[in-house]
Amino acid sequence: MKIAIACDHGGLNLKREIKKYLEANGYEVKDFGTDTYDSCDYPDYALPAAEAVASGECERGILVCSTGIGVSIVANKVPGIRCAHCHDTYCAEFTRLHNDANMLALGEKVVGPGYAVKIAEVFLKTQFEGGRHSRRVNKISEIEKKYCK
Repeated sequence: MKIAIACDHGGLNLKREIKKYLEANGYEVKDFGTDTYDSCDYPDYALPAAEAVASGECERGILVCSTGIGVSIVANKVPGIRCAHCHDTYCAEFTRLHNDANMLALGEKVVGPGYAVKIAEVFLKTQFEGGRHSRRVNKISEIEKKYCK
C-alpha cells in the first residue's frame, strides 16, 4: 500500500516516527514534507498529499501538525477525501469501518509517538465494513458534488 505523508514544522518529529514505522513494515511512502523545523504553512504540505490520495496515486494518507486540526481541515477541502482527526485507536478503527476514511490526521502535541504509531497501524489495517455504511458514505459524496464545484 502506498501512503502519502506530510506535516508542518509542528508535526515533524511525529511524521518521522510514523514514516519509520511505515517503511519498516513494508509500506511505500511518498513524503510531501516538510523536512525542517523552519516555520511553514501546513496547507502547502497537506494539500499535495490529499491530492495524491484523491487522484489514486496513493491509497491512503497521514497528516501531522501540532494538533491535527489544521491539516484535517485542508485535506477535507479536496473532493474525494475523508480525513479523520483521531486521538485514539477506537476512532481510527471506526472511521475506517464506518466512514471509509482515506486520510488520518494526528497532532504531535496531542498524541505521543508510540500511541500515534499504533493509531496509524489500526487505521491502515482496518477495512471498510460497507453495507449500510456505504449508503452514508455515498451521501457524503453527494454533498461534495453539490458544494465542491
